[in-house]
Amino acid sequence: MTRFILLGAPGAGKGTQAKTLATLRHIPHISTGDILREAVSQGTPLGVKAQGYMDRGELVPDQLVIDLIRERLSRPDAHIGWILDGFPRNVTQATFLDELLTEIDQVYDHAINFEVPDDVLVQRMLGRGRKDDTEEVIRRRLQVYREQTAPLIDFYSSRNKLATINGNSSVEEVTATLEQLV
Repeated sequence: MTRFILLGAPGAGKGTQAKTLATLRHIPHISTGDILREAVSQGTPLGVKAQGYMDRGELVPDQLVIDLIRERLSRPDAHIGWILDGFPRNVTQATFLDELLTEIDQVYDHAINFEVPDDVLVQRMLGRGRKDDTEEVIRRRLQVYREQTAPLIDFYSSRNKLATINGNSSVEEVTATLEQLV
């Protein structure tokens, strides 16, 4: 079984690697953004609650996100493994996730941190050509990410569950490194 939590700044390649590894291992790539969009589009009770927050431009509360993750990890396809992308984003969510996994009798193999220099991340995101991706906005997003994630790195490191990989390599090299962890 493969169960990974992917950590990394915006533009670090988590989504790309999650999709690749999920395909290679025949396990679900679980993205909180995808879960929220799916729940909202299907009009599930949790989706309706989430939509209310999103319509008001507010962050979806941790407990609601945990409930969505709980529902997703309880599906049959997730019993053989999964890759979490975009969750947890802070120590509170990581603590909730540990409690949830204990509750549903699952464990994760590693939290994998993709390390990429900020200048490379900025260039990658500027290269995407999105209107809201200005260098100033990107650098602010990276600062916020570092503030929220530094404690997560310590959280997983203290549990001997952290693996750090060089995300400043080719897609193929990063995939090969991930495969070695499996």
